[in-house]
Amino acid sequence: MEIRYLCPYWGCEQLSASEFLNRVITHGYDGVEINFPNDEKFMAEFQDTCATIRSTSHPHFMVIAQNVLSPSEKGIADYTARLIDRLEMLASLKPYAINSHTGKDYYSFSENCQIIETTQQIAKKTGIPIWHEIHRGRFSFHLKTVLDYLEVFPALGLVADYSHFCVVSESTLQDQQALLDRLIPFVKHLHARIGFEQGPQVNHPFAPEWESYRNLYLKWWKTIVANHQKRNATIFTITPEFGPYPYMPSAPFTQKPLASQWDINLEMKQFLQQHL
Repeated sequence: MEIRYLCPYWGCEQLSASEFLNRVITHGYDGVEINFPNDEKFMAEFQDTCATIRSTSHPHFMVIAQNVLSPSEKGIADYTARLIDRLEMLASLKPYAINSHTGKDYYSFSENCQIIETTQQIAKKTGIPIWHEIHRGRFSFHLKTVLDYLEVFPALGLVADYSHFCVVSESTLQDQQALLDRLIPFVKHLHARIGFEQGPQVNHPFAPEWESYRNLYLKWWKTIVANHQKRNATIFTITPEFGPYPYMPSAPFTQKPLASQWDINLEMKQFLQQHL
């Protein structure tokens, strides 16, 4: 099985589309994961540059598009309408898949089910897989309750970011391994970020004080990869996804990030290439 590593656009918003994509290629990534800005010029440049990359040097360059809707107080009908518009637009770009931040932690189970059903209808209509990121604030914020949705939607695809489960449960899930095991077959894509009981991102995953956490997350990630290998998958995708300030811890008063987001993600890619 081939593991392909994607670079997050998150944290590179100051770059033009071509600058970002060329930087990604220079540093050995196999593709990108991006929440597209509402900028037609950027999107046109992005598509043109991707076409050039695929026709010249990297024919299998991959794009996973993200759906992250802005908050609104207008209710579930407005949310659903905006979700449909966004997902259909992203699907029209023909990405490898869409990673969706879906639903709300304060919507009812039935409301979130209606929203998930909508995403499945769009995926079926467009032919673009729509996966749902494990994330605070979404329907997928909590390990045990996610399993209830998987009972209703046995074909549901998830993006695994276990840092959110750790924060929500204020633990390293040491007492929930059986629940994690049930989740693994649904994971389609992985965000390689290390969190801890009090936050979704450590200040530097390769600092010695975080070694036990790094080993734990690596164990989880190896289990996910092994499951795909067992099922004879040909490709699995991973995005090292440490974020910029304020996700990145910072110094007081100056707000200076304690580490380089770009360098950490690159080092995580290299670490996983050696250990997975």
